[in-house]
Amino acid sequence: MSKIFTSARTIAVVGLSPDPRRPSHGVARYLQRVGYRIIPVNPHVSEVLGERAFPSLRDVKEPVDVVDVFRRSEFVGPIVDEAIAIKAAAVWLQDGVVDEAAAERARAAGLDVVMDDCMMRRHAAGRY
Repeated sequence: MSKIFTSARTIAVVGLSPDPRRPSHGVARYLQRVGYRIIPVNPHVSEVLGERAFPSLRDVKEPVDVVDVFRRSEFVGPIVDEAIAIKAAAVWLQDGVVDEAAAERARAAGLDVVMDDCMMRRHAAGRY
């Protein structure tokens, strides 16, 4: 897990909401404030936190280090497949998000995987 925080510079946040009351917004804002570049991935908005939003990971044309997922577990499989396709280094599934089969595919493709954990909480606590 420490490798994710120390080597990552760009984090694609899948399911990033423009609503400041949503957990995805708070986590992305925190990550942005501590120095990570955030790429919103949400087909329903054009911009979040001052960054251009993309409808899918495949639409992002720059390298992505971490794919941080704020979608329900049943939607994770295709997102992980896209993360593998774009050659992300890691997939982070937020609190309550678990898909063992997708995680195994990601690991088999060489990605680091964290499931059912909060990126902001881990980083803020320094427990990585």
